[in-house]
Amino acid sequence: MSSVHGMSLLIAGSIATDHLMSFQGKFADSLVVEQLDKLSVSFLVEDLEIRRGGVAANMCFGLGQLGLTPVLVGAAGEDFGDYRSWLERHGVNCSHVRISETKHTARFVCTTDATMAQFASFYPGAMSEARLIELAPIAAREGAPEYVLIGADDPDGMLRHTEECRQRGYPFIADPSQQLAFSGGDLIRPLIDGAAILFSNEYESHMIEQKTGWSAEEILSRVGIQVTTLGKDGVRITRSGEEPIELPAAKDVPAVEPTGVGDAFRAGFLAGMAWGVGLERSAQVGCVLAAYVVETVGTQEYGFTPAQFLGRLEHSYGPDAAEDIAPFLKTLS
Repeated sequence: MSSVHGMSLLIAGSIATDHLMSFQGKFADSLVVEQLDKLSVSFLVEDLEIRRGGVAANMCFGLGQLGLTPVLVGAAGEDFGDYRSWLERHGVNCSHVRISETKHTARFVCTTDATMAQFASFYPGAMSEARLIELAPIAAREGAPEYVLIGADDPDGMLRHTEECRQRGYPFIADPSQQLAFSGGDLIRPLIDGAAILFSNEYESHMIEQKTGWSAEEILSRVGIQVTTLGKDGVRITRSGEEPIELPAAKDVPAVEPTGVGDAFRAGFLAGMAWGVGLERSAQVGCVLAAYVVETVGTQEYGFTPAQFLGRLEHSYGPDAAEDIAPFLKTLS
């Protein structure tokens, strides 16, 4: 079982491989604003990193690093074998991943320049079969979900999972992230309405307001908790009728590569919620886990001992924070 209560954490969303390249110059130097309709540019990149990714797999990896056993819910291709072994070695339950007979696992191709600007393309591939996955049989085998996180995925799959959570009374977490850019209000409103937790970054939170036509107050009246990540400025947690909780990011983090940082924050936050340590502690665990991703290339290339993690927690948020989290990391080898 995936948490202390014999309940499961179902993490639904994309499973993908990332092809990450670094360009030493600035994209902006090659872009002529008046000529964007004739855009054709080529960048000579220094290196290529092929990494495991996808929002659901990234979050599951982070939860596994903190000693939980999340259930990965998503669709992949026949090429998923190595990736599956990797995730299983890191504590992820992959027994419910749907394997497509015709399509490759989704692929994210991204070039980052010296200013951290990014050009990215995403091939969904097998992800489009996420809409064929039903949650009830998974819950029957793994235990009632404490939460079902519904991350960026096939839009029909996201809607289906959200609707099923509403029908069956599973508490769900809305985390539409990358899907927001491609979707209109008709998709976004039903993904958010009634969520126990809504995750986004600050830019996305404005996009949600704009596309749903709901004010910030109206969004808060429709979700339990809104968690907004603020990049290097940390995180803001808002609830209807309560004072917002604002937290700084973890201290002294050398920024190397931003991909996957939000997923790690969500994993840490969710671990804290599963442990029952409250919103502020949950967010602190999220910020420390996010720090590990910022300072490595790739989204699942970090590791730590309990002592290292608690040391960073204490360095950023004080001895009380480390003391509150220590009992939950004892089980980590």
